[in-house]
Amino acid sequence: RIICAREVQRSLRDSVKLLIEDKIRAFGVENQFKIMYDQIRTPGKGVIVFQGLQDHTAESIKSFEGFDIAHLEEAHTITQRSLELLRPTIRTPGSQIWASWNPRSPDDPIDKFLRGENRPKSAIVVESNWRDNPWFPEVLQEDREYDEQFNPTRYDHIWEGGYEPAVVGALWTREAIQKARVHVPPALVRIIVGVDPPVSSEEDANEAGIVAVGLGEDGEGYVLADESLVAAPEAWARRVVSLHDLLEANAVVAEVNQGGEMVGSTIRAVRPSVRVIPVRATRGKVLRAEPISALYDLNRIHHVGSFPKLESQMCLVTAAGFQGKGSPDRVDALVWGLTHLFGPMTRDTSRTANRPDRTVNRAPLAP
Repeated sequence: RIICAREVQRSLRDSVKLLIEDKIRAFGVENQFKIMYDQIRTPGKGVIVFQGLQDHTAESIKSFEGFDIAHLEEAHTITQRSLELLRPTIRTPGSQIWASWNPRSPDDPIDKFLRGENRPKSAIVVESNWRDNPWFPEVLQEDREYDEQFNPTRYDHIWEGGYEPAVVGALWTREAIQKARVHVPPALVRIIVGVDPPVSSEEDANEAGIVAVGLGEDGEGYVLADESLVAAPEAWARRVVSLHDLLEANAVVAEVNQGGEMVGSTIRAVRPSVRVIPVRATRGKVLRAEPISALYDLNRIHHVGSFPKLESQMCLVTAAGFQGKGSPDRVDALVWGLTHLFGPMTRDTSRTANRPDRTVNRAPLAP
């Protein structure tokens, strides 16, 4: 009995289920497996299930008891809390925890656990990269050689299993984000969905940045969700409204520099009653981000769980601009949401078309 687990799994599309199904078909053994919607039955009455760890509690994770193997996908994103919940749960005699990841930081919980100074005596750590793949395709060989020549600062991380290089002058660091991370927020008095819409809806378009944030009754900020995606206007608008409804948000704060009134109209076409607060950037991304970065430095902002793609973008924003590919749309959405929540502390970097409405009492989110 096997669990394929990851920190965040909003749907089965986020898991390795499809990849396993493809391999079963590629080897022509479909008749030996029973592929179901949420699990795969294996020969010998075995089963493979797919789970996200972030939403589990000390009680609910007991459903994993009796499983023989837990495979942690993208294990560098697993939080310390999830690791501490999982380890005592997988305890059947002979049971194992497998973790696969591309090392990101020596401070990541899985890296400390399995590659740190105090790793378990029974741990077996295998370092494997492109050299160990007998079927390494020619197209990837071309990519590797290109990165080796033209992207040397990230080559070691991408191809050789080295840690992700720290960007000099980054406004955020993984250490600071990790230090302030929590699993459950306090009661929230205000929830905002920040939106940074893409310029176009083509396949190579930027993402629609969609990040939900909340203001706790303790006066701290909480990052609640990252639902960013590349999609046509109608699709990302549905995602915005869905997140708004799920969290019972007070409003949507959306940048209108590119789309003008069409941005609000697109969202209201999905749900006319959604309150959309348009904001227009009058300064660059970095200047808007710096006051928010300062709040992180003061330990005022907490990520509720793990948001790997958002956090990677954050750690690539410097005073000289964004050091990654494309545009940091997730960061922009985060900044708009937190700027709205923290008002005068950050408002001097942008203009809003509406004043924020009064704060309302709100029950805490369910864990």
